[in-house]
Amino acid sequence: MKVLIAGASGMIGTEVASQLAASGHEVLRLVRGTPKAANEYNWAPSARIIDFTLMDRVDAVVNLSGASLSRLPWTPAWKRTILASRLEATHTLTDAMRMAASPPAVFLSGSAVGFYGDRPGQKLTETAIRGTGFLADVVEAWESAAHLAPEKTRVVTLRTGVVIGRGGAMKPLLPAGKLGLLGPIAGGGQHWPWVSLHDEAAAIVHLLGSTLRGPVNIAGPTPATADTVLRSLAAALRRPYGLPLPEKAITLALGDAGRELLLASQKVVPQKLLDDGFVFSTPTVRDAMDRLVAKR
Repeated sequence: MKVLIAGASGMIGTEVASQLAASGHEVLRLVRGTPKAANEYNWAPSARIIDFTLMDRVDAVVNLSGASLSRLPWTPAWKRTILASRLEATHTLTDAMRMAASPPAVFLSGSAVGFYGDRPGQKLTETAIRGTGFLADVVEAWESAAHLAPEKTRVVTLRTGVVIGRGGAMKPLLPAGKLGLLGPIAGGGQHWPWVSLHDEAAAIVHLLGSTLRGPVNIAGPTPATADTVLRSLAAALRRPYGLPLPEKAITLALGDAGRELLLASQKVVPQKLLDDGFVFSTPTVRDAMDRLVAKR
């Protein structure tokens, strides 16, 4: 396939492009600066500028563009950027698809498990209803924008959890772990949906050739609590674990970001992927942490 990627320079996009190339697919990249390679094409999503004829030349589009959720704290201005960056990119892509004479067959668009909000004790498959909170609002608008693609285009929204890689949510946790500063966050009993970077990208590659459509949860097949996630990182780093971080401190320091990223409980199950035959290479969070530390 010939696959156009928006957000190809990010942690997930880089891994997706690598796996696609290794599988024999041709990767085209959208870049915001001057193209430096034959497979790069300029776009300016904030101004809705893109060469729409690209859409006649590709089989699929993967949209991973959006401002980082892990930049803290979420000031009012950054919240606006989080939402606007996702809507601008997605609308620019779907507008271009609708102008194409032969639009791409597949559109995989980024999304997040934040759709479900704080749901302690519930098993969250793709059939679960929307939760509440800032991220739930963002995801609803983001997914709605993706579904503006042409009717001929199969749309999948990638509801992703915490990606265990060298960036994103793990960026501040790795140095803290190396210093032996990890411990239970607000008791640690809340479920954190996690997925290894390799499996995140592999699931995206899998979905390009699947018949699935609509929301798809991308989270590891073995749910884990925050305590298990952080203990696994400490163990992989061979560092102590036990310095607690109380809920009040998180709320005071981080506000909505702390409540929605660290304190929310989301037992997300990748039901559609499992039913579709996708096999996770890192079935537990300890496997994912060992893989991360070994790579480092």
